[in-house]
Amino acid sequence: MHERQLEILRAIVDEYVTTQEPVGSKAIAERHSLGVSPATIRNDMAHLEEAGLITQPHTSAGRIPTNQGYRLFVDRIAQIKPLSSAERRAIENFMSGAVEPDEVASRAVRLLAQITHQVAIVQIPDQDRVVLSGTANLARSHHESASDLFPILEALEEQVVLLKLLADAGSSINVKIGAEQPTANLQSTSLVSMGAGAGAVGILGPTRMDYSGSMGAVHAVARYIGKFFDGEVR
Repeated sequence: MHERQLEILRAIVDEYVTTQEPVGSKAIAERHSLGVSPATIRNDMAHLEEAGLITQPHTSAGRIPTNQGYRLFVDRIAQIKPLSSAERRAIENFMSGAVEPDEVASRAVRLLAQITHQVAIVQIPDQDRVVLSGTANLARSHHESASDLFPILEALEEQVVLLKLLADAGSSINVKIGAEQPTANLQSTSLVSMGAGAGAVGILGPTRMDYSGSMGAVHAVARYIGKFFDGEVR
């Protein structure tokens, strides 16, 4: 796969996350400076489709990423979006005054849910307990019916499931997409997680999420509250 095809995949992911509509070659040619015609883009899109990275959801000319396409995007194309200085100050201000691990975790999940508009999850160190916030965001971010959302919400009520979600969180960002999720009821979602000192942080949302922004937010919050959990800030 050559560089232009990767750039077209990036464009499709970016456009689909923003518009929630299938993406056509004309939109890519108009909004992204690739220096090639819509016909060339269509040809490259055909190669991406043959490779299983994008698919045509219905008879329109537009394409959407597959889970395999999101995986390639995260592994090879996505760049973590750094938080702005204003966003970093907001984290510091929101977390100021929190001392006990429970309060740190409670504030962190609320903040992360607000920043990412996804479900936020934080594991408290030395406790087999996870706190979460933002489950209402699932209804806003999923196209599925309420009956399709029920298994996801049911899974999120189980502490053992939440602990399993963050079990692989380490010193760097970890992303699980769709069927990579260990719990069957969550395989229509994606998880972005990272260790936070002796604890862990994650967000859960649809596979059609802003991976770059989500990875940046999880990274920033995990690094910040990790200092609390490790006793560096009191």
